[in-house]
Amino acid sequence: MARRVLLSYLVLLALLALAGLAALLIGSGDLGDSGLRSTLLGLRATRMAAAFLAGAALAVGGVVAQGLFHNPLVSPSILGTTGGAMLGGQMALLAFAAFPALRDLPYLGPTMLLPVGCLVGAQLALLLLLAFVRARSDSLSLLLTGFILSSLFLALGGFVTSLAQDSWDLARAVVSFTLGGVGGATRRQLWLAAPLVAGGIAAAWGWGRSLDLLLSGEEEAGALGVDVTQTRRWLTVWLAVLTAAAVSVGGNVIFVGLIVPHALRPFVGVQHRRLVPAAALGGGSFVVLCDLLARALPTRSEIPLGVVTGLIGAPVFLWLLAASRRELAHG
Repeated sequence: MARRVLLSYLVLLALLALAGLAALLIGSGDLGDSGLRSTLLGLRATRMAAAFLAGAALAVGGVVAQGLFHNPLVSPSILGTTGGAMLGGQMALLAFAAFPALRDLPYLGPTMLLPVGCLVGAQLALLLLLAFVRARSDSLSLLLTGFILSSLFLALGGFVTSLAQDSWDLARAVVSFTLGGVGGATRRQLWLAAPLVAGGIAAAWGWGRSLDLLLSGEEEAGALGVDVTQTRRWLTVWLAVLTAAAVSVGGNVIFVGLIVPHALRPFVGVQHRRLVPAAALGGGSFVVLCDLLARALPTRSEIPLGVVTGLIGAPVFLWLLAASRRELAHG
């Protein structure tokens, strides 16, 4: 088993290296032009790093969510933090257009206002969720609360999008952010998101043993010394941090947290301290490749990254759903 896990890590590292090399070499612009080569490579490297951070954060978030709720069909969006982060980002874009004074702030320009809005939105969703969890700690109530919050933030996001239609530039920015993409990510955004993603991955790895014990059920985990309430709350916090960081650099990139953990479990097993690093590498590589596909397809305009991940993830989700139903029928 250990040899298979090590081999899986090596394969994922090789895949990431190949995906990164392809992302640097493929794209609009001629690398043969010595005057533009460094600029093009810098832009592509920033875009690749943003895709990797978003994919790693969402995949590890999927591992945490599925372990926390004992449900292989959940993803980070189940807590409502994805919807909250999206709403926060949309409102940040709207505020930047409505209040020109924000453009004069030295450290809060347009490149920083978007991730700050995502973090504030995700934090708001988290506070609302935790306020309910303190009253009721069962997983079903938590899942239902997340679903209700997601629906609420989706409706509010639609309202913000309708307000943005008064300005063509603003409407285009909001729609582009909603569809998902890493083309507009800047180095400042990466410097803000990278510590959040690294901290979230480290926390998920650190709580790996508790997640393993939770797989046997909350009562059994409590009997083995796991503080179930504290574990759930802290993992909810880090799940929100990971989701907000991913949305801040990638927008609405969907299905990554659902399909990547499923693809890796047959190779690295279900132990979370093995699965979390693999998910970070696999999720990052997957989104880098999806972004490369979005850039390489011969279309008049670039396909949004969220559309590409959705087209790949939706059939996989339906297959997983059908497989789970077959298991229940034969069980």
